[in-house]
Amino acid sequence: MRKKAISFSLYLMMELPSLASGFWMLICFYASVNGYPNGRVREACMSMIPCHGSSPQPSPVHIIAVNWTEFKPGDTIEVHLSGPDFEGFFIQARDAEHLDSPAVGSFILADRKHSQLLTCGRTKNSAVSHTSKAKKSDVKVYWIAPGNAPKHVQFLATVVKKYKTYWVKIPGPVVSQPNALFPTTPLYVTSEAISTSHSVSYLTKPFNASNCGIMKFCIRNPSNCDPGSASCLFLSFQMQKSSVLIEMSGASEGYLAFALSYDQWMGDDDAYLCINEDHHVTVSTAYLKGRRPPVLDSENALEDVSWRLADGVLQCSFRRSIHLAASKERFNLDASYYIFLADGEAGEGGPIYKHRRQPLITDGMYNVTGVPQDIGGSRSPRLIKAHGALMFVAWITAVSIGVIVARFFKPVWSHSLLFGKEMWFQVHRMLMLTTVTLTSISFVLPFIYRGGWSKQAGFHPYLGCTVMALTIFQLIMAGFRPSLHAPRRQLFNWFHWSTGTTARILAVVTMFLGMDLPALDLPDPWDTYTMIGFVAWHVGIDVLLEIHSYCLIRKAELIEDDRVQILQSLTSAEAEGHLFKQIVLTIYVCGNIVFLIAFLAAVYQI
Repeated sequence: MRKKAISFSLYLMMELPSLASGFWMLICFYASVNGYPNGRVREACMSMIPCHGSSPQPSPVHIIAVNWTEFKPGDTIEVHLSGPDFEGFFIQARDAEHLDSPAVGSFILADRKHSQLLTCGRTKNSAVSHTSKAKKSDVKVYWIAPGNAPKHVQFLATVVKKYKTYWVKIPGPVVSQPNALFPTTPLYVTSEAISTSHSVSYLTKPFNASNCGIMKFCIRNPSNCDPGSASCLFLSFQMQKSSVLIEMSGASEGYLAFALSYDQWMGDDDAYLCINEDHHVTVSTAYLKGRRPPVLDSENALEDVSWRLADGVLQCSFRRSIHLAASKERFNLDASYYIFLADGEAGEGGPIYKHRRQPLITDGMYNVTGVPQDIGGSRSPRLIKAHGALMFVAWITAVSIGVIVARFFKPVWSHSLLFGKEMWFQVHRMLMLTTVTLTSISFVLPFIYRGGWSKQAGFHPYLGCTVMALTIFQLIMAGFRPSLHAPRRQLFNWFHWSTGTTARILAVVTMFLGMDLPALDLPDPWDTYTMIGFVAWHVGIDVLLEIHSYCLIRKAELIEDDRVQILQSLTSAEAEGHLFKQIVLTIYVCGNIVFLIAFLAAVYQI
C-alpha cells in the first residue's frame, strides 16, 4: 500500500506539473518566514538554492562519500552525506562535465523517516531531500545508474544547518564508467556554487564618521553620534567610480536594515539587511511589498561584503553598483529617495520580526551619490509629531489651568473685570476655547497622515474620538448656559463638571496610550513616569487648594458672633486666602510649563 501511495503521488506530480509548480512557487514566496521544513523543494531542482534570502556559506563542512567510483548502467552506488548536525538537505547526481544540466539517474531510500524522493524534471526519483527539520548528522541513499548515463557523474548536495546558514552544491565524488577518459577541466568545482557565493570578510577595525559630509553621505541617530556606540544608528554611502560603498552600524542584537523609497510609507521599496544569527552575520537584499515581511533575495548583487561584531555593536559594509539594469527591484542609486533606517529582532533560524520601533525616516528625498551630507531623520512623521504636541498643549496646560481657575479663583477675581466680564470667567473661557481649537486641529492630523482610520493603533483612536466628542459637546453646552439664578443652573453645573472631568480623565488615558504607539513612541519608561508625575502634580495642587478652602470656611465659622469682629476677621482671612491661592497658582503654572516643555522637547527629538 505504501509503495502504491508513493507511486500515485509521483504520478500526480508528473501528470499535473502546472499545479505542482504553482504550489511550490507559493511555498517559495513564503520561504522568508517558513523555509522548507517538509523538504519538498522542487522549484530548487536546477539551482539547488533554497529561497532563504541570504548568501550561501563559502566553505563546506559536510562530506559526500560513495562506496564505488566506477559504474555501469543499472549499477547501484551507495551515497553517504555526513557532517555537523543539519536540518535540511538536497542531493542530486549530474553530468560531471555539464553541471548545469538536469539530474541523472534515480535514487532509492535507505531511511524513509528522514529522507524522501523527489522528481526533478522528467526523471523520476532523481533527487532526495529531508522530510522534516529534525536535526540529523548523516544520510544514506542509493543511486541507480541509468541506461543513458554520461561517462562521468558527480554527486552534489545542498545542506541547511539553520535557516540562513547553508551550503549550495557541495561537490562530491565523481564516479565514471569503465575506460572513460577524464577531461582536462577539473570536475570538483561547481560553476553555480562559485557564482552564488559572495566573498565575505571580517572587518578588522570599526568604521567611523570622520568623513561624513566630506566624502560620505551619512545618516545618524542621534545626530552626530559615534557609529562605534551601540546607541548610534548609522548609515553611510561613499562613491567609488561606478559603485557605492555602503556602511551600516547599530546595536548587535537582531538585524539592521535600510530601504530606499519614493514616499514616506513602507511598501514597494528597495531594502538591504544585515542579520545577526548566532554571532554570524548575513547580508541580503530584499523587496518590501506593502506592510508584509520583506521578500529576501537568493542572489543579492552585493560585493565586498564585510561585517564585525564587537562591544555590542553590529557593523556591516558592502558595495553595490549604481545601476543594476537586470534587476527591477533594485533601484538606481543616482536618484533621490526617502531613506528608511530600522533595527529589530531576528528569531532562531533567521526569520526577522517587525522592527521594535518606528524606522528613522529622512525629512526629504536625497541622492546618496550627490553632494555628501551629514543628516539625521525622524522616527515620527511631522503630522504625528504635530498631533502629539498640540494635544499636550491642550490637555496638559490649557485645560488644567482653566479648571483650576474656574474651581478656586471665583472669589479671588470676583471684582476684577476683563473685557467687561469677571476675570476668572474670561480666563477660563479663553483657555477652554484654546483647548477646543487645538484638539480639533490635532484630531484631523492622524487621519490626514494615514488617509483614513488606523487599525494598528489599538484603543487610542477610539478614546481620542470619544474625547473629541465630549469636547464639542462641552462647547455646545457652554453656549446654552442658563443665567446664574435660573432653575436649570444647578443641572447645568452638574453636567458641565461631569462632562469636563470625564473628558480630562479620558484625555490623560489616551495620551498614555498614544505616547508608546510606533508612530510617536516617546522614550520609555521616561514618558510613563513623566505623565504620572504630571498627574500627581495636578492632583496634589487640586487637593492642596481644596484643603485650603475648607480651612478658610472652618476659620470663619469659629469667629465669635460679634459683627465688627466678624467683618474684620473675614476681611483678614479673605486677604490671606487670596494671597495664598495666587502664590499656589503661580507655582502650579510654572510647574505645568516645565512638564509641557519636557514633553515637547521629547517630541521634537524623536
